[in-house]
Amino acid sequence: MPHRVSIGLVGDHDPSVTAHRAIPLALRACGLSLGTEVAPTWLPTEAIQSKAACEGFDGLWCVPASPYRSMAGALLAIRHAREQRVPFLGTCGGFQHAVLEYARNVLGWTDAEHAETAPDAARMVVAPLACSLVEVSDAVHLLPGTHIAAAYRASQARECYHCRYGINPDFREALMGGALHASALDSAGDVRAVEFDGHPFFVATLFQPERAALQGQVPPLVQAFIRVCVERVRPSQACGASNGPPAPPLAWSGCDD
Repeated sequence: MPHRVSIGLVGDHDPSVTAHRAIPLALRACGLSLGTEVAPTWLPTEAIQSKAACEGFDGLWCVPASPYRSMAGALLAIRHAREQRVPFLGTCGGFQHAVLEYARNVLGWTDAEHAETAPDAARMVVAPLACSLVEVSDAVHLLPGTHIAAAYRASQARECYHCRYGINPDFREALMGGALHASALDSAGDVRAVEFDGHPFFVATLFQPERAALQGQVPPLVQAFIRVCVERVRPSQACGASNGPPAPPLAWSGCDD
């Protein structure tokens, strides 16, 4: 039997959300590509009231579709992944809340807020985008030496968005000046993915790479995430050594499901 890895999906499941339909397909495709059984479990944010709710998973994925029913629950799960070195992927809302968690718990900005839930906050680290990215695909430039560039084996990819919020430019320099750093930028130089230094895999993207699975493709970033989860469980057998190379860069650039 193939080895089994368990993935906690941090978010409030809604089958009408395109990304939520794509995620199980993406995980299944990545598991098959790596010869691994991937077992996802949805973790409703309201149910995450202590770190114990996040324990026992080989990886955590904070998924799209915010505002979450419990921001506190989502932030608690992200903090657990960061501090306990659990492989972590955040997409769309997961990106926004990974930045917020870092601001509050690493930088000590206890008043850091998200414009979606606190539009009048003084320290709004996640703010409305200058141009909304709802059902938009765009090129992203992957910075060398990052997990995301290694996953795509490329310096550029084209990905799909469904979001209205991103990093507030007023706080970008302070946010990106420490362990958290940009790993992908759009053509205007705006941050579209971040990674956390000194962590086996802590990657968050404003775009939704999981949507590629709706077109029958293996999302390279999700595959890289699962590979690290497997390596964490069975370090003596590095996943991918006998299961082939990472998936090639995606040609698909649409946002339709």
